[in-house]
Amino acid sequence: MKWNLRLTAAERGIWKSAQMRRMLAEAGLEISAGKMSSWWAASPPVIRLEELDVLCAVLECVPDDLLIPEPEKVVARRPAQAEAVGEEHPGATVVTPRFGKPRSQPPL
Repeated sequence: MKWNLRLTAAERGIWKSAQMRRMLAEAGLEISAGKMSSWWAASPPVIRLEELDVLCAVLECVPDDLLIPEPEKVVARRPAQAEAVGEEHPGATVVTPRFGKPRSQPPL
């Protein structure tokens, strides 16, 4: 996912992270300067749904405005699939049976 807070805020006339932080505080979300800085400069590693709700309310936007899917990154993370899997079941794993020692029979 691509984090789009800075552009979304700029489209609404918010140019500085300090201004954004004050607006969030007025809406009831107190966050540290460090956390605001990481939200402003890069993608946050974690964001709580409550925080996302307040961001959307302050910016008058929807989560789709802040989070942009990047499907090409998902495809790049997938391991190469073996040709033996076949096209009929994409993503399936080939299972090879193992033959070990036969189990003993219970006494008669």
